Amino acid sequence: MNTRDLVADAGLKTMNLTHQVILRLTGGRVLSSAFGMPAVMLETTGRKSGLARRTMLTAPVVDGDRVVLVASKGGDHRDPDWYQNLVADPNVTVTIRGHARHMRARVASSAEKAELWPRIVGAYRGYAGYQRRTTRDIPVVICEPSD
Repeated sequence: MNTRDLVADAGLKTMNLTHQVILRLTGGRVLSSAFGMPAVMLETTGRKSGLARRTMLTAPVVDGDRVVLVASKGGDHRDPDWYQNLVADPNVTVTIRGHARHMRARVASSAEKAELWPRIVGAYRGYAGYQRRTTRDIPVVICEPSD
């Protein structure tokens, strides 16, 4: 891994941990949304460690019980770790507005992504810029109740 990637990863991890701490300290009253989208705590199982891994994300689309996430990593050329973890084990926990729910995550098909992408970009235009910034096809993840 090159220095640029190491610095980018460290910055994302620091921002993520800070967001988690603020949410915990304020009981979810501060930073419960970002850029007009609900903040989501995604818990996956580490594909190498087997340990619980938590990351803060935004959900550009929430349709009833379905939560849509975007594995953009800010337009980085690499998929985010949380995405790689849920591909290895799709059983996740999603906490949104203080309510935790066990869900099953799956990568959206090409047709589903084509249908969802205008809504995703409508919720946050930055996603379109992230896609332009990278050569990888940014995955869209659909989380649905597993119970």
